[in-house]
Amino acid sequence: MKKALSALSTVALSFGVLAGCSLGPDEVKEPANDKNNNKTISEEGMPEKPEKLVVWEDTKKGVALEPAIKAFEKKYGIKVEYKEVEMATKQRDQLRLDGPAGTGPDVITVPHDQIGQLVTEGLIREMKVDKEVIDRFTESSIQAETYNGKLYGLPKATETPVFVYNKKLMDKAPETMDELYEFAKNFTKDEQYGFLALWDNFYFAHGIIGGMGGYVFKNNDGTLDPKDLGLNNEGAVKGAEYIQKWYKEGLFPKGIIGENGGSTMDGLFNEGKVASVMNGPWAFQAMKDAGIDIGVAPMPKLPNGEPVKTFMGVKGWHVSAYSKHPEWATKLIEFITNEENAKIRFELTQEIPPVKSLIEDPIITSNEGAKAVAIQSQYAIPMPNIPEMAEVWGPMATALQLVANQKEEPKKALDEAIKTIKTNIEANHGKK
Repeated sequence: MKKALSALSTVALSFGVLAGCSLGPDEVKEPANDKNNNKTISEEGMPEKPEKLVVWEDTKKGVALEPAIKAFEKKYGIKVEYKEVEMATKQRDQLRLDGPAGTGPDVITVPHDQIGQLVTEGLIREMKVDKEVIDRFTESSIQAETYNGKLYGLPKATETPVFVYNKKLMDKAPETMDELYEFAKNFTKDEQYGFLALWDNFYFAHGIIGGMGGYVFKNNDGTLDPKDLGLNNEGAVKGAEYIQKWYKEGLFPKGIIGENGGSTMDGLFNEGKVASVMNGPWAFQAMKDAGIDIGVAPMPKLPNGEPVKTFMGVKGWHVSAYSKHPEWATKLIEFITNEENAKIRFELTQEIPPVKSLIEDPIITSNEGAKAVAIQSQYAIPMPNIPEMAEVWGPMATALQLVANQKEEPKKALDEAIKTIKTNIEANHGKK
């Protein structure tokens, strides 16, 4: 599931508060009556225009890119072509081949947690943009696009898990996890459940562990330290103990533990047997298609009064290291992520843009799911985008499944996970 989410990873944000900005530099002065002059007439400070830029968009998302491309072509006189390539793995893998061959794109879109690996392999380049462009986006979404203190992309969409409930079975979303726990204790019986979550999956469990004080890698002013892990500190252990409580008391069925847990949980909810779940915006449509009248809200607050610190996934636009026109590729990315084009993308794909000015836009506030994701994202943590994160998922899944099945005490399970993570980081990333 993590892979799906990482490709997701998303799915978003300290979506904090979705401020549009102008597009920056001066307007292009187009030549009179001579289209061929496009190659030599350009904005101040920009190199001469290319005849064409190529973009790789995610599958089934091109419809949202087309209006922005047409507007860019009209404004700058540069032809833009796009190709739909699956975002989670294929764009990265294909760029490794097409880039050196000279047949690759100028712009790609990938989940932010791939940035560290792409930078390490020399596949994408640092982006230089004005502060007014950066200020357009939420702080955490820019943080997600930053690696070792340098910006490598601009955000296009964000996602993060939220609280989803069946309005037929639950009147309104609870404000605290304590309220939800009491509801679940009273509701759960005869194969019906009050609340379900995939807390044996670290993508979801991080919300609890992080909210209790755990962390993956120490964040030192925007740079993640892979040698400083906080997944077995006091807060992390308390989070794992809280997770274990739900399984131990029979509030979560054993069937949602393990590789097929996600499909099992989705099936139970869509059959009307579950009052509420922790899930992401990627699940909304299937729920509605199943005839469930869903309500969506931010996650209830934890017993310690802190918010659930869900992982946030950010999809971004990036300049290929092989592009012969990086400045214009950057200009294109600035343009397709502006407020107007971000709004059109949301209307056509329901992908939530981390553009600060849009959080108060009726297009977001009138959409219950989008609004919940936006609010929850204020508390969300971008999934670490350094290569060492690859060593975290497996050991944490093992630890959480031991905790969920009550086969090990949380402290011991997390200690063992940290030991494995550190060993794997040293073995696979030690040269750094």
